[in-house]
Amino acid sequence: MQTTTPSTPVKPVVKEKDRDPVAAGKRDAAFNRSASFNYFLTDKYEAGVALRGTEVKSIREGKANLKDAYGLLKDGECFLLNAHIGPFSHGNAMNHEALRTRKLLLHKQEIGKLVAATKQKGYTLIPVRLYFRHGRVKCEIALAKGKMEYDKRATEKKRDGDNEAKAAIARSQRR
Repeated sequence: MQTTTPSTPVKPVVKEKDRDPVAAGKRDAAFNRSASFNYFLTDKYEAGVALRGTEVKSIREGKANLKDAYGLLKDGECFLLNAHIGPFSHGNAMNHEALRTRKLLLHKQEIGKLVAATKQKGYTLIPVRLYFRHGRVKCEIALAKGKMEYDKRATEKKRDGDNEAKAAIARSQRR
């Protein structure tokens, strides 16, 4: 009599398909470069964004822009205004509006803190970046206070000094 031992089936090695770095959450979908130049950014919060399907697909394509966007607190809710999400390339008649108001999803405690902070003179909510986390679009919003012209000049001078220092280090390493 022959005895057979149960063997576990060997699964073939399947190479994982490379995902888009934006969709995988490795790279930001949109970044507000002018935010840190025009504002002092203090507290940052992660908020979900209530979007339509074609908006999510457009963000994956890289058609989002936060340059002129800002946050608004109204009736215990937080909204994202002027965030431009371009139309989806394969959309139909049900495609979304590019500049519609979108709701930001925050906890009540966070909204309470933001309401108290934005009542102070000069503070506002600015979206800093859009990114994917576990397949969902998130928006990082920051409590911001506007910079004066001399603050912007100081920031530019510091940035230029840092760039010159990096260039000098790179030159010395090449020799």
